[in-house]
Amino acid sequence: MNQSGPTDSNVSLDARSALRDSGPMIAQPYQLYIERIDPGRNMARYYAMSIEPTLFGQACLVRRWGRIGAGGQRLVHYFQYEKEAVDLFLALLKQKRSRGYRLKPHSGPKMVA
Repeated sequence: MNQSGPTDSNVSLDARSALRDSGPMIAQPYQLYIERIDPGRNMARYYAMSIEPTLFGQACLVRRWGRIGAGGQRLVHYFQYEKEAVDLFLALLKQKRSRGYRLKPHSGPKMVA
């Protein structure tokens, strides 16, 4: 096989190419799980979001919601830039908080002094 000839792609897998690749990466993890519980209305809902990298280095916002204990629904938004995903993440968080969603109370082991 002739390694010195032209390639059919602009992407190379050699080390020099990897150093030039400055694709976007997720700067920090964004994850959220909130609940809205109202026993008087028989309401027990959850809403979860996370920003994750795609296989191609872009950002995606994954949203999951439904009744606590049920499978619920899932929606994925794809973005070219992480900032766009963060903006939607924060807008949705503000909306959900205004509708009564709160962080789940910590239910781990209690420390006794």
